[in-house]
Formats: sequence, C-alpha cells, structure tokens
Amino acid sequence: MDWIQAFILGVIQGLTEFLPISSTGHLYLGRMLFGMKDGGIFLDTMLHIGTFIALIVFYKDILWKLLKQPFSKLTLLLAVGTLPAVAAGVFISDFFDGISKSGATIGWEFLITGAFLWFADSIKKGAKKLDDLTVFDAFFIGSFQALAIFPAISRSGMTIVGALMRGIDKETAAYFSFLLSIPAIFGAILFQVSDLFSGEAATIGFFPLFVATLSAALTGYVAVKWMIQFVKNHSLRGFAVYVWVLGAVILYIQFKG
Repeated sequence: MDWIQAFILGVIQGLTEFLPISSTGHLYLGRMLFGMKDGGIFLDTMLHIGTFIALIVFYKDILWKLLKQPFSKLTLLLAVGTLPAVAAGVFISDFFDGISKSGATIGWEFLITGAFLWFADSIKKGAKKLDDLTVFDAFFIGSFQALAIFPAISRSGMTIVGALMRGIDKETAAYFSFLLSIPAIFGAILFQVSDLFSGEAATIGFFPLFVATLSAALTGYVAVKWMIQFVKNHSLRGFAVYVWVLGAVILYIQFKG
C-alpha cells in the first residue's frame, strides 16, 4: 500500500465514520478498488485511532468534565448505551467478521441503511435535549448502534434515527450519536490491540500508516462538526438516495458475477 492509497482510505474512514453511509462498507469498496483483498487488522485499528482522535479533540470539553465527574448521569447514559454493542461484539462478532470480509451482503445492507434514513424524515420532530435523556433512551439508541455490526449498516445513521424515534431534537441526536461512538470505537481498538504486534506494520509501511491515521483524524473532525450542523436543518434523504444507488449498483455487479 502506497501513501496515496493510505491517504484515500483515511479520508474514506474519516468521512464515512460520521456521515450516515457506513465506513466499513465504503472501506471494503475502497480496498476492492485498490485490489486489496483485506486491509489487515493493523490498518483497521490505525484508521479507528484516527477517527478516535477526531472525537477526542471535538468533545474535549465534555470529556474533561466526565473525567472530573466520572459518576455523572451522562457517564451512566454512555455506559448503558454501549452495552448492546458490547454484547453483539462478544457473542456474534466472529460470524459477522466473516460476512464483513466477504462483502456478500453489503449491497442489501446499504439498501437497509437507506430505508432507515428515509424513514427518519417521517418521525415527529422531538424537543429533548442532552439533559433530558433517560437511561431507556440511551439503551434504545445503543440497540440501534449494535445493528451496525453488519458491515454496511451505518452506525451513525442508525443511532441518529434511534435518537429521533425517542423524541430527541435533531442536533442533539447527532451530538449524542457521535459522543456514544467514543466508547464503541475505543472498545474496537482494545479488541484489536492483541493483533498490533504481529509485524503487519512493517509489511504495510510506517509512513502509509501514519498518513492513513492522520487523514482519518483530520477528515473525521471536519465530518463530525459539519454533520451535527447539517442534521439540525436538513433532511437525511439525500444520504438515503446515495446509499440506495450504491447498494443497487453493488447488487447488480454481484448478480452479473
């Protein structure tokens, strides 16, 4: 993998981790474009570290407050909201890892993501703010996050839709969605940490890995900031149309062999 490919994969990760169009699905397509059957655990981890850095920088103020008040209500909400994803990762991740590597179902999953994004506009406008969230709200949203174990189901899209269904206003829905992704991404990094010493870094090259991580961090920060403002005043149906078209093209290609 050269540094240009690494840069492109980092940009894909940074943008699609927070736009509601599935980072895993797009990374799979990016690798296919470059003739890479599998990017490897190390590359995946470094890309996640990039987007994790973006989140830490964007949410630095609220995270600092959580460090000073670790037993706050928000800490409880994040913990409860993370439980469904943890359960999915522990009990059924091996099965979905195989699906993710094969890419056999991503066309259908893009179509499903689009259906949820289109449905979001029909949800009655809510007024709940961050301070109004309940433990059940967090668990409900977290259950939608767990569905993103399917490779082309968008984590950000599903959690935003789940939040809107609980009567949360659109800006807060996006804000909490991305905040909830911090423990999820951190958990994914920890889950993969044992594979970081396999020698894969030297095989890929340290400079391409650095470029991939940096580009994921920079574009991820821009995507988080932009998306929270976009959701506030705009429809998600444009994203729905995009993933529908993408899913249909993938299914057509798969059908044609």
